Amino acid sequence: MNDSNKPLEALGYALRALRREVLEFSFTYPLEIDPAGGPKDSLHYYLYSEKLSWSIMRMDPNGVPRVRNRLTGTVYKPAYIAWWGLVNLGHYLHHHDDPSCDAFLKQVDWLEANAVTRPDGAVVWHNNWDILHGPTLLKAPWVSSYDQGLAISALVRGYRLTQRPHLLELLRGASRIFSLNCDEGGVRDPLSTGAVYSELPGQPVPGIQDGFMTSLLGLYDLYVETEDPAVRALFDDGIAGLKASLPVWDYRNKWSWYGSRGYLCPPSYHWLNRLLLQVLGGLAGEAGLSEYAQAWDPSSLSAFGRAEIFLFFLMTKNAARIRNRTWRLNAAKVRALANREAKPPMQEDVSPTSAMAALPEYSRRA
Repeated sequence: MNDSNKPLEALGYALRALRREVLEFSFTYPLEIDPAGGPKDSLHYYLYSEKLSWSIMRMDPNGVPRVRNRLTGTVYKPAYIAWWGLVNLGHYLHHHDDPSCDAFLKQVDWLEANAVTRPDGAVVWHNNWDILHGPTLLKAPWVSSYDQGLAISALVRGYRLTQRPHLLELLRGASRIFSLNCDEGGVRDPLSTGAVYSELPGQPVPGIQDGFMTSLLGLYDLYVETEDPAVRALFDDGIAGLKASLPVWDYRNKWSWYGSRGYLCPPSYHWLNRLLLQVLGGLAGEAGLSEYAQAWDPSSLSAFGRAEIFLFFLMTKNAARIRNRTWRLNAAKVRALANREAKPPMQEDVSPTSAMAALPEYSRRA
């Protein structure tokens, strides 16, 4: 893109964000639980939608989606590809249309072809681009529990549908990064009780809730398929970490925080958090998770409560932008930071009043 067009592109992103966050703010979202998800003989994923928006999608000539982002340009993101595949698999199962099945299998093919087997035996799906997320700088290639979880869930269903032996071979190595700490090239952040699996390794603990919970669904799928007790132990560790971390993500028993209290979740993320909690509560037999999901139901909010959530979301979201000076960033600056191996310009608050200090049970193990 010509440099002269970059200010216009940035303005376009800003206007779209303003429209989405203010004019299109809604307490509902077109995503629902698919009760058929979970058993070993099922192809259904746990969540399904007929009406999701794919506004950042840029499809390649082979029918594989890419993501268009202001700070990365157009890139392949494994989680997005896996999610697109799972949504299309849902369309096939609900409507019996072969094109949707073909679309799912194209994504399985991409995930199979782009799986990387590391020297330590871990099978991973890399993000091959640099990104700055708040204070966390991630340099290509980097791994994410979110990408790993969705890729596992897609390949489990791809294996059930095709019985291709290589898919099962890849799946058997896909749990290893959950046993490795973030500073060891994995995604695990040990807690005093259990662990959390990081969507953005290196971010403040406990991190982003929906990415972590999505990875737990991937581990559950992998355990059901392989019956490997080590995978079940990773899932159980994650459930313990989820239970321990929920008070950090909880806003007044009404709503959820994005990240480690970075800002109040946008409606779509909150809706996703609530459904994932409900699903995991059922799979793990943990009534406490389901109780949080029920408390976070937007339909229980009064008019005053809805106004509170809307206004506090706008306040905290824009405070995060100011804190991290996001308007000063672009793809070239992120690449320059990564190339210089520089520290990000802002550091997370680590004062005694921060959420993590107030809840010592969430600290990392020594």
